[in-house]
Amino acid sequence: MISISGAIKLSYGQTNEPRMFDGNVEKRGGKVMIVWSAPGSAVLALAIGLLLAPSGAPAIAGPFSSMTGEWSGSGKLTYTNGTNERLRCRANYTVLRDGDTVDLNIRCASDSYKIDLTGFMTSNNGTVSGRWSEPNYNSAGDLTGRVSGSQVDAHAIGNTFSARLSMTTGENSQSVTIRPETADVTLISVSFRKR
Repeated sequence: MISISGAIKLSYGQTNEPRMFDGNVEKRGGKVMIVWSAPGSAVLALAIGLLLAPSGAPAIAGPFSSMTGEWSGSGKLTYTNGTNERLRCRANYTVLRDGDTVDLNIRCASDSYKIDLTGFMTSNNGTVSGRWSEPNYNSAGDLTGRVSGSQVDAHAIGNTFSARLSMTTGENSQSVTIRPETADVTLISVSFRKR
């Protein structure tokens, strides 16, 4: 128990007459209780209780918080010659650091194309950075960009592959668009649903 006596002057009522606080602050089971009988003390009790209460409020969620978990979806590949192929995908995102970092594991396949993308993205005040790799095409590199709300716009630059990436994530849905810069594929678009 913390005992406070004669430490706070109170003014209340019509007279503005200063009065001395003489009471106790007790912490019981994670709750702070302030005990005294001065009139008008409820407001002060609430203020002191908020100041002394342990910080159990959840932290503000980072931009990748809604991505956590397993996702599946479908989309299409568009080749430079204009033909399309249906694409089936699965993704697993592990969100870290209160939602400011996400580990990525995305697998997609079409009739003639396979993607196994792993990596991570970190947000620092809206600036995104990260690393990625794709073993089927012996490619790896850096990721840079911006995140604003649920929208990520990034540029992936690698040793054999570079692309622009746009990702929008809702509570249970996500759309991903990848525009390769040096490949026979001009567009990859996928719509995911959380599993």
